[in-house]
Amino acid sequence: MMRSFFAKLSALFLLLMVTLGLTIAYQVVRSVMQFSDEAEQKVNMGLAGELAVEFQPLLDRGIDPDSLQQRIDRILGINPRIEIYLVADDGRLKATFVGADKELVRDSVDLEPILAWIDGAEPPVLGTDPVSETGTKPFSATKIEIMGEESYLYVILGGSRFDSAASMIRDSYIVRATLKGLAIALLVTGAVGLLLFSLLTRRMRAMKEVVSSFEAGNYNSRGEVRSSDEIGQLGQSFNQMADTIVTILDDLKKTDHLRRELVANVSHDLRSPLASIQGYLETIQIKNGNLDPEERKKYVDVVLRNTVSLSNLVEALFELSKLDAEQVRPNNESFSVSELVQDLVQQFQPDAQRAGVTLHAELPDHLSLAYGDIALVERAISNLIDNAIRFTPSGGFVRIVPRNQGDQIGVRVIDSGSGIPAAELPHIFDRFYRVEKSRTKGKGGSGLGLAIAKKIVELHGASLNVESSNQSGTTFSFELPAVAG
Repeated sequence: MMRSFFAKLSALFLLLMVTLGLTIAYQVVRSVMQFSDEAEQKVNMGLAGELAVEFQPLLDRGIDPDSLQQRIDRILGINPRIEIYLVADDGRLKATFVGADKELVRDSVDLEPILAWIDGAEPPVLGTDPVSETGTKPFSATKIEIMGEESYLYVILGGSRFDSAASMIRDSYIVRATLKGLAIALLVTGAVGLLLFSLLTRRMRAMKEVVSSFEAGNYNSRGEVRSSDEIGQLGQSFNQMADTIVTILDDLKKTDHLRRELVANVSHDLRSPLASIQGYLETIQIKNGNLDPEERKKYVDVVLRNTVSLSNLVEALFELSKLDAEQVRPNNESFSVSELVQDLVQQFQPDAQRAGVTLHAELPDHLSLAYGDIALVERAISNLIDNAIRFTPSGGFVRIVPRNQGDQIGVRVIDSGSGIPAAELPHIFDRFYRVEKSRTKGKGGSGLGLAIAKKIVELHGASLNVESSNQSGTTFSFELPAVAG
């Protein structure tokens, strides 16, 4: 069973070559036989007329076989390839003069070819061969009278020498040479064709090996593209697909790593406040009768702070999951960025004061209205301000700077913190990623704020950019569409 493409292609090609060869051979033999018949008939076109002149005096008194046989034997001695018949006007054979090795199988012939020949039909015209049940032969014919009755002198040319294609091939040098040349040409063409198929399919076999290697896990396997034909395009497409698959696999590995890190961070960030809540609640339960109101309030405040922290973490996770699943649709409207920034500065002023950080906004005299979802934009800027306050040391500052930028409104949140190391910048938008590995809430945060802010900005068709260097602070910036007019 042929399974390779080369074997199937070769078998089909050889089948076509054999079919073509047999067709050409058949046509060559047939054409040579027709040419032979035509040449024979043209050369002997007047033979029947010449014989009729010689035989006519002998036939005026009837058919005398002995007299005719003597003259016919002389003629056959000169040209033994002919057969002579006297034919009645209804096609019956009145007399036959053929070689002793031949036996009649018909007692009549078809007159239509004879009449057509006498009327001047162009050769080759083939007539009935009385010594053959189905064969036809070139002939010469003319009218002759036998005792006053109109009859026909019918001369078969060539006799039985070329009764079959096999005898034609055997006895004709031209046919043998032609068929031999055809066979050689077909063999050479077949060999060259198979060689070309092998060269063409070699590239496909090489591509198959590359694909098999890639399938086996060697993701660095790539096809060599040396031309722009279909096979080259196939190789290029495979290489692009392989690059895409490798990128997807890398992303999956990265996602799996982030998932593991997410689970670890969530576990830690949930466990710490839960442990604190549990500890203080157990203390309240154990010392219920011995706690004065001030201590009880202190413990309850700690439990409340940890509960709020847990609630914020769960809310942030829920919000980020909705953003990842593209379940959030911006409710866009025109709004004032100046008013939004002023409100946020007032909201975060107590946190900034507790951290010893100066928080203020630098508002221009005229700022265009922005177009977007005010609630989502507020959340994004809030996360950036909160992040800046957390990572700015006491005595530093945080500035919010909105500006008109053509048909956009740019928003920058600038801090004077220690900056973000260059190696950390590509990862700061990963969930739960913290530049400072400390997990204390005094500095670290939940690690979700920047990821949420990035998703919100992307929902508005923009990107969240960051510029930072050691000891020179960090600047986060993004743009919003401005309302014309």
